[in-house]
Amino acid sequence: MSDYAIEVNNLVKKFGGFTAVDGISFAVNKGEVFGFLGPNGAGKTTTIRILCGLLTPTAGQGKVSGFDIMKQSEEIKKHIGYMSQKFSLYDDLTVSENIDFYAGMYQTRRETRKQKQEEIIKMAELFGSEKVLTANLAGSVKQHLALGCALIHDPAIIFLDEPTAGVDPLSRRKFWNIIKDLAGHGVTILVTTHYMDEAERCDRIALISSGKIIANDTPENLKTKYIRGVLLEIDCDNVMYGLNALRNLSIVQDVALYGVFLHVLIENESMTGQIETALKEKNIGINRIEKITPSLEDVFVFLVEKDSEKPLDR
Repeated sequence: MSDYAIEVNNLVKKFGGFTAVDGISFAVNKGEVFGFLGPNGAGKTTTIRILCGLLTPTAGQGKVSGFDIMKQSEEIKKHIGYMSQKFSLYDDLTVSENIDFYAGMYQTRRETRKQKQEEIIKMAELFGSEKVLTANLAGSVKQHLALGCALIHDPAIIFLDEPTAGVDPLSRRKFWNIIKDLAGHGVTILVTTHYMDEAERCDRIALISSGKIIANDTPENLKTKYIRGVLLEIDCDNVMYGLNALRNLSIVQDVALYGVFLHVLIENESMTGQIETALKEKNIGINRIEKITPSLEDVFVFLVEKDSEKPLDR
């Protein structure tokens, strides 16, 4: 038996002339929280749908829970749970009816269904709301209900496609506590997210751009391995003018907006004076320049922008 819950080798998915997934390879350990981080259209959702047996790849190989994604998609579906950003629920059904539907779809044993329903109701904090239409639930409650439905058959692997989109920060934190608890009990989780604080909580992260994996490592290694040089945070009077003033400066390896500040990557700290001069020549007032440690967002922006500058090879 393989030590990996998920194995992918040179996976490709094309839709006509468009390549959504472009030769990606990765492996996910059992009990690992593995994150997919990438801009819209990068290929995250397409990859998840292939691994869930919902799409057939154009080329490549892969196994999920030991089953071949090309030949055994129906077996894969029995061993996984899937939750999309729309929460995969039916708004015209009640809470109980949604749970019953998923219990039947996943062929949960009848003798355990009542227990499973109670567990889901408890996790979603829906005591007394079993007959409420799902359409009338708050987003955070729907989220927990959808997760419970995806877990009703005790799958070894859970796929979560932007599961916290549109949910408040407190509910997101609570949701991630559940995810980490599941992983602690041996459940493998593959999750896509746009939130950097969520990505930080993954054991490993694959950064995806234009259908390709451009980095794959732990959050800490990503922050120290891929950005070489000195990162400056600049607080200046007109951040957009500052961005344009530094964008074409030869000593600047990368410059990006970070909230109301500029993050500027240079080779070494001795070049800071040249940055100050370039801004002052444009009559841009400088309030603060500080050397900082790169964040995961800095790495993400840096690598995606770097990848977008490559000439197309297809």
